[in-house]
Amino acid sequence: MPSANRGLPDRHNKPVVIDLNAAIVRVADGSPEILAVRPSGAKDEDPAVWDALPFGPFDPLKHRTMEIGLRSWVQEQTQLSLGYVEQLYTFGDRGRHAQEVLDEIEHIVSVGYLALTRGGEERDGVFWRSWYQYFPWEDWRDGKPAIIDRVIMPLLTDWAARKPDPTSDELSRGRRADRVRFIFGSDDGNWDEETVLERYELLYEAGLVREAARDGRSNAIALGRANDPQLGLPMQHDHRRILATAMSRLRAKLKYRPVVFELMDDTFTLYELQRTGEALLGLHVHKQNFRRLVEKAGLVEKTGRMSTRTGGRPAELFRFRREVFSERPAPGLKLAPTRTRANT
Repeated sequence: MPSANRGLPDRHNKPVVIDLNAAIVRVADGSPEILAVRPSGAKDEDPAVWDALPFGPFDPLKHRTMEIGLRSWVQEQTQLSLGYVEQLYTFGDRGRHAQEVLDEIEHIVSVGYLALTRGGEERDGVFWRSWYQYFPWEDWRDGKPAIIDRVIMPLLTDWAARKPDPTSDELSRGRRADRVRFIFGSDDGNWDEETVLERYELLYEAGLVREAARDGRSNAIALGRANDPQLGLPMQHDHRRILATAMSRLRAKLKYRPVVFELMDDTFTLYELQRTGEALLGLHVHKQNFRRLVEKAGLVEKTGRMSTRTGGRPAELFRFRREVFSERPAPGLKLAPTRTRANT
């Protein structure tokens, strides 16, 4: 029987590879961290070796589902057995990787997952790193990050003022400027902590991150700046885009589902719970407001025990009330973040 592809160009016969990628998150000492991997023996200071999320190809002959495949790859690469896992998004657009990979070898479809854990040991090539090392402009716990006004806004303003192409008009440049103002909250100070992905995509489009230069994007301008570590550590493939998606999802989900407790010990103080929420949101929350909101939400209950692990005055220990799942449809942390640091 004749092949359905007979007579078609070779590009129609390029294989499609499905990659499974895991953004594995924990909070340690008030820092939100992701589990990253590098080739065994690679030095952290080597600029030619970029971090990656744990990943591997989906093999339908070995894995009945993609999630089973993901858990298998993570276990093999990191020795970590995952608990909470949810699928994020399927990244299948053409042009997400370097042009030579896209056009000459294969088309890669990446299925991203968010996983939450309370621990996990480091070993050769497997380590924890603060997610703010990849996105330093996202941490507002001590006020507006200096990098936004000092580095990012001048570069984006310059990019927005340029004509996108020879046929573009003033309206196109105005739209660019509006996007910069909206996404980075540059004029009125509005900052939407959930739009992590949109901010990274804007920096990529403007050619200001190293991944854009690697991928041969035409807007990869000011390459000296793109190699500046202030603009965040780069990641292999499109893993920083996947991590940004995971951060956006988790920051949004905190407000309507009690996923924060997947990152907490079985018992905890309210201060520890507050620090965990702040670390993930990248925003500071007033202590009194936080306690009032948690109490009103009925998310926790007292254990009758005290903790002295903070080294200060003993603090009351609480546990998560799982009954909230049957009490209301959206039992999340309705946090009221502040834009400036206040005493806790």
